Amino acid sequence: MQRLTGMDATFLYLETPSNHMHVGSTAVFDPSTVPGGYSFEGVRALVENRLPLLPPFRRRLVEVPFQLHHPLWIEDPEFDLDYHLRRAALPAPGGVRELAEFSAEVISRPLDRSRPLWEMYVVEGLEGGMIGVVSKLHHSAIDGVSGVEITVNLLDLTPEPMVVPEPDPPWRPDKVPTDLELVSYALASLARQPVRAVKAARRTAEMALRLRRRNRAPGVNPPPPPFSAPKTPLNVSLTPHRRLGFTDISLEDVKAVKNALGGTVNDVVLALCSGALRAYLQEEGELPEDPLVAMVPISVRTEDEKGTMGNRVSSMLVTLATNVADPVERLRCIIEGTKQAKEQDKAIGAETLMDWAEFAAPAVAARAARLASNMRIMDRLRPVFNVTISNVPGPNFPLYSAGSRMVAMYPMGPINDGGAVNITVMSYMGSMYFGIVVGREAVPRVWNIAHHVNEALAELKKAAEQVPTG
Repeated sequence: MQRLTGMDATFLYLETPSNHMHVGSTAVFDPSTVPGGYSFEGVRALVENRLPLLPPFRRRLVEVPFQLHHPLWIEDPEFDLDYHLRRAALPAPGGVRELAEFSAEVISRPLDRSRPLWEMYVVEGLEGGMIGVVSKLHHSAIDGVSGVEITVNLLDLTPEPMVVPEPDPPWRPDKVPTDLELVSYALASLARQPVRAVKAARRTAEMALRLRRRNRAPGVNPPPPPFSAPKTPLNVSLTPHRRLGFTDISLEDVKAVKNALGGTVNDVVLALCSGALRAYLQEEGELPEDPLVAMVPISVRTEDEKGTMGNRVSSMLVTLATNVADPVERLRCIIEGTKQAKEQDKAIGAETLMDWAEFAAPAVAARAARLASNMRIMDRLRPVFNVTISNVPGPNFPLYSAGSRMVAMYPMGPINDGGAVNITVMSYMGSMYFGIVVGREAVPRVWNIAHHVNEALAELKKAAEQVPTG
């Protein structure tokens, strides 16, 4: 039995019927490498064998009566693998668009909180004999880094799957605690909160002073504050329905742009997303005069915390300079913007947000999120930010699942009321795979954004080739 941290629980409180707080991925595998041939039963046997390495897969939530405190994880005494691992097939021709439509349907449905918060679909019928795997797992259980660790634990370095030995001691389900036990445990934990709240208040005051001094220093151009982003058609209240667009680009090309024009790989990714969104909004006749603002998650997981689940994340707001027509100058603005945002994030400190998340009142937070969603408040307010953009590094060597070689991995992040676009990028085997999740009604032409990513790279690559070398 383990209590969720305030940060983990926040993703539960933010969830509404239209704001789904799960993360996921759509992977494509080549089954021609499977020793003895592909079978769904082989995939199931692998997942079952790897369960000791996948703690969130057998944990379910237990809510505290009256929502006195954050929920608990327990080892589910009624765990049923066949509920979570499902077999599906695509209609012909089984191309990338049909796979994206299937994945969009999967992420448009909320997870059942009475069971462990994950689902995985093995999708047959892809063109070329390929196999798809579409998975989703609640954000309360993982962040980007721990999500990659979960994925890695399901994969192998060779077509011959590793066999995980039975753990010692063996896994045992928990007894479901009684309401009295839950209330007692919650009250004991709450009794320690005043001391922690005083420490958090002191750290917050110190942070505010540091931030004030920094932002008033000469030469400092602070990053955009919350609610300064312009209003666009991308920033409306959501329905439960999603669309998905996929694309991939060469990591070598991205690094060539970085080396020639400056910045980091992340800066170039932001510039590609900026160029794509600028082109899309121009097509729609909706490009605002003010630049779009991206929320960029940052992992604050230390070396000691690697291998642990849950969320160790902060975030920064970065200008996308979409008001700048020249792609090279736009990249330079983004480079300067991310530099300022990173320095401000250091001044704030990674612990500040996580400190205050611990003291959220579950009942109040959840009701406030549902009220805001039901009243469609974000249709009337300026957005906190316009778009979420995240870049997750992956391996540059082949990985296998039940013998099938992975040939593509498109990540899928959550969107929220007021921010109907999430672009998450994952690198693998020399390519960068873009998963573009959007609100179905807010963005009717998601594949146009995907296409513009490639156009934006072509623009920057052309400019990079004109930079003198030596």
